[in-house]
Amino acid sequence: MMQKTVQLSEQEATLRQLLLDVSGYIGTLEGCSKPQLRFTGGWVRDKLLGVGSQDIDIGIDSMTGFKFGTLMNQYLEQPEAQEKYPTSKLGKLAKIAANPEKSKHLETATTKILGFEIDLVNLRKETYTEDSRNPQMEFGTPEDDALRRDATVNALFYNLDKSEVEDFTGRGLQDMERGVIKTPLSPYQTFKDDPLRVLRAIRFASRLGYRIDEADEQAMGDRDIREALKIKITRERVGVELTKMLKGPDPMLALSLIDRLGLYHTIFSFSSSENSQSADTRNWAVAYNEAQRLTTAGPNDDHGAERCAIKSILLRDTDDIYHMWLLSALVPFARVPPPAPKRPNAKASPSSAATAAREGIKADNNTIKVIESAAVHLNEIIHIKDTAVDEGPPTTSPLKRKQDPISHEIQGMAIRRWGPSWRSSVMFALLTQISEAARGDHRKLFEGYASWLSTLQNLDLLEAYRIKPLVTGDKLSKALGVKPGPWMSKALEMVVAWQLRSPDEQSEEAAISEITSRKKELGLG
Repeated sequence: MMQKTVQLSEQEATLRQLLLDVSGYIGTLEGCSKPQLRFTGGWVRDKLLGVGSQDIDIGIDSMTGFKFGTLMNQYLEQPEAQEKYPTSKLGKLAKIAANPEKSKHLETATTKILGFEIDLVNLRKETYTEDSRNPQMEFGTPEDDALRRDATVNALFYNLDKSEVEDFTGRGLQDMERGVIKTPLSPYQTFKDDPLRVLRAIRFASRLGYRIDEADEQAMGDRDIREALKIKITRERVGVELTKMLKGPDPMLALSLIDRLGLYHTIFSFSSSENSQSADTRNWAVAYNEAQRLTTAGPNDDHGAERCAIKSILLRDTDDIYHMWLLSALVPFARVPPPAPKRPNAKASPSSAATAAREGIKADNNTIKVIESAAVHLNEIIHIKDTAVDEGPPTTSPLKRKQDPISHEIQGMAIRRWGPSWRSSVMFALLTQISEAARGDHRKLFEGYASWLSTLQNLDLLEAYRIKPLVTGDKLSKALGVKPGPWMSKALEMVVAWQLRSPDEQSEEAAISEITSRKKELGLG
C-alpha cells in the first residue's frame, strides 16, 4: 500500500516550519484567520516516488496567494523572524494580476526561498464554458481543488499541519500503486473542458511509465475531443507538451500513444489541410520504434554492431537525440509534397515536414532549419549513401573500403551543403527508409548506413562543413587581378573542393594556381 507520509529533507522541513510560522502570524492579525497550508500536486507525487523537486506549489485555503506572500514578507521583517531564519532569502514576489484570458482570475504569487521555486495559490473551484479551456475560478475546498486536476496522481496534497498526505479524490494513492493515469472526474467531460489534459495525460504516462486508464483512453480518442483539442488549444501549448514528451524519459511511449489514439493529425495540423491529412501514418510506428532501438543499442542486439556504429556518429548529445525523436515524429511527412505557394510566382514553400512543425507545434526557427534541411536533402542523402555503398560490398570496417579522391570530394562537399545539422538529416533519411521498408529486411539498410558513416569517419569528413578555404577572397582577388564580386563565393567553394580532392597539396600558392587554371568556370575569361 502506498504510504501516506513522506520524509522531508532538512530544507523542506525548514520551509514547512517557516510557512507554518507565517500562517500562525497571520492568525494574530486583525481581520485574518489562520490559513491552512498544503503542498500540492507534482511535488507530492514525486516525493512519494522518491524523486526530489525544487518546484513546490503551496495551496492556501482562505486567501489569495499574493496576499499570503505579502504577509509572509511582512512576517520576515519581524525581529523574531529574522533571528529564527537568518539565512532566508525570500526574493521578490512576482504578482500575477487577474486576467480572465490567462486563467488567472485570482491573484497568485511566485517567489524563490530556501532554494525552492514557490508558487503560492489559493485552493480553487473551476467552471468551464463551451468554447474556452480557460475556466471561471472561485475559492474552493481542498476537495474542489483536487477534483479539478488533470489526474488523480497529480491531485495529492501534503498537509503541513498534519504532516501527512491527503487523497481527496479517493484513488490517487491507489492509482500510483497501480501505475495508472486517471482523471478524477468523468474523462470525457474533463478532456472536453480542457483538451490540453489529453496531451498532459500522455506526457505523464510516458514520464512515469504508467498506463492510461481504459475509459480515459477511449475519451481521449473521441472525435469531439480531438476537435476540441484543435479548436481550444493554441499551437504553442501543443508544442510545449510535445517537446516535454520528446525530451522526457520515454518518447517512444508518448509517440505510440499519440499513434494509437489517432491524435497525429490533430497535433501536426496546418492550414493546408489536404497536405496535412495526406501524411501516411500506417508505418509510422516502424520509425519511432527504430529511434528507440538506436538510443538503447548494444553490440549483442539484433543488428547491434551496425546500430552502435550509427549511434556513435549520429547521436553525440541530447540535442541530436531530441532532433532524432522530433524527426521520427515527422517521418509521415517525408514524401508529402510541400504546400502550393499562396501567390503566383512566389518562392517555393517550405517542406511539408517543416510546415507541420512550424504551424502544428510552433517549433522555433533553429529547429525548423534542422527539419527543413533534413527534408530538402532527403533524396540526395539516400543517393550519396547508396552510391558510396555500391562501390564495394557493405561492411562496417572502413579499412576494407577503397575510396577514390572524387568520392572523397563529392561526399565532403555534400556534407558542406547539408550543413551543421547533417547528422540529423542522415538520421531522418535512415528512419524514412526503414519505415518505407516496413516489412522488408532491414539488414542491408543498417549495413549500408553503418558502412557509409564509418567511411566518412575514416576519411575525416564528419566535420567537413567546418572546413575553411586555405586562401581568402581578397588574396584570390589580388592574384587574379579581378575586383571582388559574386564570383568569390563560388571560387572559395572550389578551393575547398580542391582541398578535399588534393589533401597532399595544401598551400595557398597551390590553391591560387587551381583557381587561376579555372577562371573560365568563374566567368572571368
